[in-house]
Amino acid sequence: MEEKMMEMIRKVPKEHKDYPQKLKAYPDMPEALYIKGQLPKEEKSSVAIVGARACSTYGRIQAFQFAKTLSSAGVQIISGMAYGIDAEAHKGALEGKTPTYAILANGVDICYPAGNRNLYQRIQNDSGGIISEYPAGTRARNYFFPARNRIISGLADLVLIVEARENSGSLITAQWALEQGKTVFAVPGPVNEELSRGCNKLIYDGAGIAYTPEILLEELGINYENNVKSDEKKHLGLARDLKLVYSCLDLRPKSVDYLIRKTGISAQKMGNLLLELTLSGLAREVGRHNYIKSS
Repeated sequence: MEEKMMEMIRKVPKEHKDYPQKLKAYPDMPEALYIKGQLPKEEKSSVAIVGARACSTYGRIQAFQFAKTLSSAGVQIISGMAYGIDAEAHKGALEGKTPTYAILANGVDICYPAGNRNLYQRIQNDSGGIISEYPAGTRARNYFFPARNRIISGLADLVLIVEARENSGSLITAQWALEQGKTVFAVPGPVNEELSRGCNKLIYDGAGIAYTPEILLEELGINYENNVKSDEKKHLGLARDLKLVYSCLDLRPKSVDYLIRKTGISAQKMGNLLLELTLSGLAREVGRHNYIKSS
């Protein structure tokens, strides 16, 4: 069994033709990479999406939606498979049907964190890859993570930070990206939220404001005008009250009480309207009695 596991792991030395050209452009990159699955395709655009492990619902939704939209446009998503933002980015990418790649701070034969076992398998099953500079059997150590981030940014054409505290490890990835000459974007958040301070500071310091995935596609030179704009298409033909409630929803959860106050619609009618929007795939309940707009 152990021999079979080792056969599945490929070692690619720096001098090998399959070693990523993007990494060869920078000093201090690994002398070899270990891979389960595939390496990112050189001819395809790649975006790294990273952020807080202990993220908010807002952050999870943004990471998933940005990754899904980019992946649907053929962009490869690079991340670190950590809990929180990284995991949501990989999941969104899988939903968008373009392979995604996880860069680990341990041997690729070890699923870390262990709770992401299903994601670890899905990434490989959907033609993506698990990548590391460490040989099989190497356990993660705290100081491996900052070094790992240089590979995440190195494989990407641009880096997106979704939720980060002021001293977050995700900002190390942003710093690596800037040193490598990559463009950095950040998703803005409420100024009173600790989880948004790192992103808001990045924006203050000159990072791009990621207020929509299409901005990133434009930066990559990808024509997105022909993509289906679901918000514009789906609500056509909705009854007036349905359209009113739908217009109050976005990607941040809204409580039923908030929607009642905002629209003036009765509680009973609001329940029926939200049910109809949910069954139509236009809205989704997140938590108890809180709703967001579906993509």
